[in-house]
Amino acid sequence: MGRYKVLVVGCGNMGTSHARAYHKLDEFQIVGLVSRNPQSRNRLSEELGGLPVFPDFEKALGITQPDVVSINTYPETHADYVRKSLNAGAHVFVEKPIATTVEEARALVTLASKKDRKLVVGYILRVHPAWQKFVEMARTLGKPLVMRMNLNQQSCGVQWETHKNLMNSMSPIVDCGVHYVDVMCQMTGSKPVRVSAIGANLTDEIAPDMYNYGQLQVTFEDGSIGWYEAGWGPMMSETAFFVKDVIGPKGSVSIAEKNESRSDNIEEHTQTGSLHLHYSDIDEKGNFKHKDEYIPVENEPDHDELCELEQQFLLDAIKTDKDLSEHLEDAVNSLHIVLAADKAFKTAKTIEL
Repeated sequence: MGRYKVLVVGCGNMGTSHARAYHKLDEFQIVGLVSRNPQSRNRLSEELGGLPVFPDFEKALGITQPDVVSINTYPETHADYVRKSLNAGAHVFVEKPIATTVEEARALVTLASKKDRKLVVGYILRVHPAWQKFVEMARTLGKPLVMRMNLNQQSCGVQWETHKNLMNSMSPIVDCGVHYVDVMCQMTGSKPVRVSAIGANLTDEIAPDMYNYGQLQVTFEDGSIGWYEAGWGPMMSETAFFVKDVIGPKGSVSIAEKNESRSDNIEEHTQTGSLHLHYSDIDEKGNFKHKDEYIPVENEPDHDELCELEQQFLLDAIKTDKDLSEHLEDAVNSLHIVLAADKAFKTAKTIEL
């Protein structure tokens, strides 16, 4: 066929980056931008040369009849929009998480298969060259693995408003945690069996039953363990907000953050300064046999370029009829883990998976 007609839903930070990717790739043609915010949709339309804009998703879906729908809205809308797009015969790209319940997520995977449409979930770290190398190196450290990761974000103004809106439907350890739990699953190649969590509400600007700081702990079948920590808000510290560290019997590998990085800079959430590899081998005198290695990361893609890699993945999946069953099973499993962590915090109990 010719160019794939794309309807972009959501014109915030992620929607803007994905729209730029579709605009840049010759095989795609944006036929509409959907947002309830007239400022965001009009601004993006003007940037991309005057594209049709819509305030209502269902009307836009009916009018434009797209081949692809790109869903970049708040999480509570994802399942409904994905379902309607698949039923309209469109392939779908949806930002993580795929849904807000495991049951909804599995139903959508089944529907995509039934409709013979491609469904891609926006796990941006999977297309990042440095993170791919990070996973590859972690797999050489032996078993079990100890995986320590966090991304705390100090936010104010518009960013804090966005975070508060996100917390209408889910906590930081759910919204951000799916990325890093997915990375842990790739590193271990093992089944998660147990999840626990702690958390705290540090603000009176969100619902009393929500929390803007949390940490989950997950245990895998092979004995590997991991924790992930996430907090949002103006009270969060800029100290140790970026920890990406994996330890195994043979040593450790870490992502070293860029100098003078800040948690409120979204470009730096995926960027790396270097990969730091440490070997545990000791000689007969008790000294380390090998010096630590620092693997520089050069020509690292920025946020827009990573979104373009995601859309290239979608395009290839459509054109080659790529089997996405493993991709989707991983998306459902990572959602299962973080939702279990949320339940663990709220019930003060460890959840057996």
